[in-house]
Amino acid sequence: MTDATATAAVRADCAADPAGALTFDLAPAAAPDPDAVLLLRRRGAAGSRPGGTVRLPLSPSGPGRRLRAVLPSTTALTEGRWDAYVQEPGGEGTRTVEPGLRDLRALVDRSPDTRTPEVSARVPYPTADGRLALRCWVRAPHAEAGAIAVGPSGMTAEGVLYGVTAGETAVVEARLPGEPEQVHRFPLSSPGAPSGGFAFALPFAALVTGPVRGEQLWQLWLVPAERAAGVRISRILDDVWSRNKSFVYPGRAAADGVLATPCYTADNDLCVRLASSPAAG
Repeated sequence: MTDATATAAVRADCAADPAGALTFDLAPAAAPDPDAVLLLRRRGAAGSRPGGTVRLPLSPSGPGRRLRAVLPSTTALTEGRWDAYVQEPGGEGTRTVEPGLRDLRALVDRSPDTRTPEVSARVPYPTADGRLALRCWVRAPHAEAGAIAVGPSGMTAEGVLYGVTAGETAVVEARLPGEPEQVHRFPLSSPGAPSGGFAFALPFAALVTGPVRGEQLWQLWLVPAERAAGVRISRILDDVWSRNKSFVYPGRAAADGVLATPCYTADNDLCVRLASSPAAG
């Protein structure tokens, strides 16, 4: 396969439907050969492995030279980032796809059936260097974060659990990666909610059990009564492909010289960041 930057790019508009299907409409200017296909390739080494490439046929759509490709919601994409290309007939060359208009209104406030065993999401987005890509998640089960409020000494959060029942003894665990002995548990305020809804309160001071040097990123997991492994609390069921910079919460003093701040990772997983700060006290 030749270098995608060796030929002219193609611009594509994207639209999502409520079921999660995505439609790609290629602009008529510099349109590819009608026998070309839209290629979705998993970024990195995974793109060359089985299941790392998906080919979508292009068909005429509307007046002019527009071509359309459809990614059905039933087409499996593994979790990660997928880059879009147009592959010419015979597979001899690829063309970069640039993002056009993105109509993602149908992805906002998605509410799948809480009994579904697996939750998936895919959001088209523009990369930093101006290409079209998809951010995909596949979680089974899944704990979707909802409203988050930061108070003077801690945070409260709501969410919905998919694919498993919380149970009366369910808890939220704050875990410090690389230090398995560092685990703090907090009860749910509505563990038996039939709708899958859950809520919890987390006092920041509970995470400070010793000196905080540098930065600590505490992961938040919901541990149902009958599932010891826990379920990562994340926010994926909307149109935001990366929440770590667009959703910023205020920090609060957790102890003298320690600032606690709820935050999301680049994968949209919910955490609490502790950082040493002389001003925090």
